[in-house]
Amino acid sequence: MNRNATILIADDDDDDRYLLQSVLDDCNLLNPTVFVGDGLELLEYIRTDNNDASVGLIILDLNMPRMDGREVLKVLKTEPKLRKIPVVVLTTSKSEKDVNQCYALGANCYISKPSSFDVFNDTILTLVKFWINLTHLPIKPEPFKAFY
Repeated sequence: MNRNATILIADDDDDDRYLLQSVLDDCNLLNPTVFVGDGLELLEYIRTDNNDASVGLIILDLNMPRMDGREVLKVLKTEPKLRKIPVVVLTTSKSEKDVNQCYALGANCYISKPSSFDVFNDTILTLVKFWINLTHLPIKPEPFKAFY
C-alpha cells in the first residue's frame, strides 16, 4: 500500500456520508478519503487514471441507486487487478441473506450501521483502527499512514 492509499467510500445517503466524514476527521486520519454515491461511480473512480493503484480500502453500502453494493462486489472480486482491495460492507441491513451473500461474493467484513451516533462513532473508529493500523494488506508494500 502506498503512503497515500485512499479510502474509497460508496454510500448514497448524505447523512451517513456526513457522519462517516466527521468520524474520520476526528481520527486525524492522514489517508485521503473519497466519497462516491453509487456503485457505478465507484467503478468509474477506481478504473480512472490508475486510481486502483492508490485505493487501499473500500467501504461499501449495499443499497444504492444505479448499481448496488452486491453488484459492485461481483465486479471487484472477479477482476484480478481489483480483487485484492479489501471491501468492508457498511449497511443498514441486518439480513442474514445479505450477510451470507456478501461474504459469498468476497466481502472482507460486514458491519450493520448502528442507529445511535455514539455506537456509530465507536464502530467506525474500530473499523479504522483495524483496517488502517493493524492489518497488513497485500496490494502494495507500504502501509497506510497511522493516526493517533
